[in-house]
Formats: sequence, C-alpha cells, structure tokens
Amino acid sequence: MVDPESGLSLTIARIVQRLQGSSLHSQLERQARVSLHKPEIKLESLKEDIKDFLKTSGWEKKLQNAVYSELNVFPSPCHPAAPPEHMKEPLAYMRKAQGSWEKRILKSLNSMCTELSIPLAQKRPISEQKELLNKWNEMGTDEPDLSLFRPVYAPKDFLEVLMNLRNPNYENGEQPSFRNHLGLIQVPLKVKDIPELKEDFSELGLNIGQLGIDDSAQVPPEFFENEHVRVGQKVLAEQDSAAAQQYVRQGCPTALRADLWALILNISNQPEDILYYEQLKSNVIQHDLLVDSLIYKDVKLTASNDDYYFVFEDYLYQVLLCFSRDTSVLEHFTYSSATPPKSYIRGKLGIEECAVFYPPNVAPLCFLYHEPSRLYQIFREMYVRFFFRLHSISSHPSGIVSLCLLFETLLQTHLPQLFYHLREIGAQPLRISFKWMVRAFSGYLATDQLLLLWDRILGYNSLEILAVLAAAVFAFRAVNLMEVTSLAAAEAVLADLSTLKVMPLLQIFLFATVT
Repeated sequence: MVDPESGLSLTIARIVQRLQGSSLHSQLERQARVSLHKPEIKLESLKEDIKDFLKTSGWEKKLQNAVYSELNVFPSPCHPAAPPEHMKEPLAYMRKAQGSWEKRILKSLNSMCTELSIPLAQKRPISEQKELLNKWNEMGTDEPDLSLFRPVYAPKDFLEVLMNLRNPNYENGEQPSFRNHLGLIQVPLKVKDIPELKEDFSELGLNIGQLGIDDSAQVPPEFFENEHVRVGQKVLAEQDSAAAQQYVRQGCPTALRADLWALILNISNQPEDILYYEQLKSNVIQHDLLVDSLIYKDVKLTASNDDYYFVFEDYLYQVLLCFSRDTSVLEHFTYSSATPPKSYIRGKLGIEECAVFYPPNVAPLCFLYHEPSRLYQIFREMYVRFFFRLHSISSHPSGIVSLCLLFETLLQTHLPQLFYHLREIGAQPLRISFKWMVRAFSGYLATDQLLLLWDRILGYNSLEILAVLAAAVFAFRAVNLMEVTSLAAAEAVLADLSTLKVMPLLQIFLFATVT
C-alpha cells in the first residue's frame, strides 16, 4: 500500500503531467501572458496578481474542474514498485481471463474475415468515399446485406465466461454449503451489504427530496421541484463540476440535464473538439473497417426496432463509427483490464481501433444532445469512465464481475426464499438480470426512468446502483416469481420493465426493507 502522503504526491505529479499536454494548459499560459499587460498586475507581486486574475476571470474554476475530472477517472496510484499491469488489474487470474476472452473475440473476428474474404481494414475507393459523405446524415436509409455477418458475442457467452472464473488461490468445494456462494459467480470479491450501500447512497434516503418521486403530478412543485430547479440553475451558473456531481444525486431537471452532465464530465465542446470530431468523420469516410458492418448490424438489430430509439438511427451510426476510429479512447486502457487490438491497412500500421463489439449505451444520450460533436464527446466520456467496465473482466467494484456478485449477494441475503426457489427450478436470477446490467438498463427501462438512473451513476461515480436496481426489480416481482416453475416463466414475469419507476424501487429496497 502507498502511504497517504506519498499517494497524494504521486496523484499530484500524475495530474500535472496529464494537464501539461492539454489545450487547457496552453489556454492558461496564453491568459497569463495577456494579463501581464493589465495595469493591476504589479511586478513585485506578479505571482499572486496573476493567480487573482485567473481566479476572477473564471480560469481557476476551469482548472479545478479539469483536476476533479482527472481524480474521478483515474484510479488511486499503485505502489511505485508495482508493475504497470497492476494499474490495469491487480489480480493475475482476472488479467488472464480477460486475455483469453480477447483472444476468443479476435479469433471469431479473424475467422469471419477469412470466411467472407474481407480484410479487417481497407481504404475505401474514391467513389465510395463520395457516396458515404453524401449520405452521412441519412445512413439509416442504407440497407447493406449483413446476413453473412454474425454478432461477435451475445450476453450469455460473456456470462458463461464469468461463471467459469475461479481464483486458483482460493479453495471452494464443489458441493454447496454455508461456506460457498450459491449463485453463478464463484470468485471471492468484497462487495457491499445493504448497510454499506445505505451509507454510500445516503442522498437517496426516504426523507430527502428526489426527482423521480417528488416531481410527480400528485406532489405540488413548490414542495421540492421548484427549489431543486433553482439550485440546479445556480450550480450551472457557478460552473463547478464537483457541485454538479453532488446535485445530480437527487436527479436532474429535464431542462438542465444536458448541461449538468456536460459539466460533470468536463465537456465544453470547444472549436478544437468540433474539429477533432470532423477528423474522425474524415477517417470513417476514408477507411472501411470490419467493425463498421458489425456496428450496422448491431444498430439494425437493436435501436432500429426500438420504440424509443429508432428515430436516432443516423446519430447512432455517426457516433459509433467515429468512436471506432478514436485513438484518444486508447488512454482508458491504462486503467482497464482490456488491451486494444491493432488493425493494419495494406501492410501499413493503421488505426489502433478500440472496437466495441457490444452495442454501447449511446442511444439514450440522443434525447439530450442534438449536435453530433457534443453527443459524441459525452458518449465517449461516459464510455471511458463507466460503460467499458460492463464489457471487460476485472475486480473493480464497478466492474461487471463485482456487479453480478453484488446482485446475487443482495438477493441471497435479503430474499433467500426467492433466490433458492429460482435456483431450484433452473432459473438462476443472474441469467435474467445480466443483460440489464451489461447494457446499464438501456433498452429495458422507459427513457425518462433510464436518465434518472444514469443521473445517479454520474452523481455517485459508480455503477453499483445497477446491481441494486436489478435486485430491487426481483424484490418488486417476488410474489409472481415465487409462482413460476421454469426459467421461461421467470423471464416472462420480468420481460417488460418499461412501466417500472426507478427511484421508488431503489428507495424501498435500500431504505424500507428490514435488514
């Protein structure tokens, strides 16, 4: 372990190093030089005067937000002697399992390339480039033949891998007993119990106002909603990321959500950001990747058939195609257990693509952001902060393995009869809830409820609330589930979550359940 003082020094050094190469650093330098011409800047107190100028002109706040963003994204520093892979994932068996999973995906991709006689990446002919550029804003009208392309993996394939995870240093007998876990996940990770979750999610308590409950038609707006909106406007006026993150724990007013999320994620959509997006678009136009066809297929199979999201089909193609070319996403591999594959174009090192073969959760964001470059930046930041953890094997508390274990532990501890009943009829609860969690409930909840849930993910900088909600859904439908006699019947009971209200479910499960 690193002692607190050394850890702080390492953190400061890392943040300084990262910010030195940023556009914010050059902007601060430029502003400091401009301030030298101002009469209030005195030579004898130069340092303090420039600091005061940066504070009064709002630049100090921008620097604070950038530092806060770095602290939220990057993990605590490891011991200086620890090898780099420990920052990615401290447990060797998890790293090995992730490596095997990646090999399996790449093998599937390569065999698809061989079968279809198509390369992983190639330059598009000029005529094709022009055609793609002309239909960039209406790609949803394109109907390419994708029948020969198969999805690289399904949720159940990934779940099977997680079910087979074992810690080689931990002896866990095959026979069920009070000493081992009766669920599908058999790795000894520390997960929180309800008292710890109550403490962590204290702002969701029954006596605290919540959007998603206290803004319903039956509750007069002057009781909570009006004041909450006023505070939200003040937070936005202050442009303080930390305050915004605290604020959204009680939910975001619909009119303020887009700006509050951008503030928390430190997204400002500067001219250079728009230019960067245009460069990514240019890269999509010029190069054809195998992943493009997989993205088309994913969107056609998911969002195109969704009552909420089909209207955003064009946006989804634009964002996901650009995402597959974005080399800045590679930075997140320094703290992710995953490793990016490399793609070569005609013998030349081409795009190091971080191909996401799982439909990432971009569609709900289309309700908030209508400008492609801003939508893209928000999605990318959400992915490298949160959603990548749902698609890789790690021991992180917000990783999919920990979420599965947390879900099973909550059910096993607080609804033992239901858990045992479902287990006995061959309907292990995780087989049903896994797809909800791996997609962060996108495509399952009504959009307004999904956005209220994601408010809390941003507010708490954690995905653990996904496992809590999954357990709460089972608790809510427990009476019906106790009657079922098969996995198919259990799935039918839980097939439609679109009528559920997220906040009452979370509050009842965490704060109104006897523990």
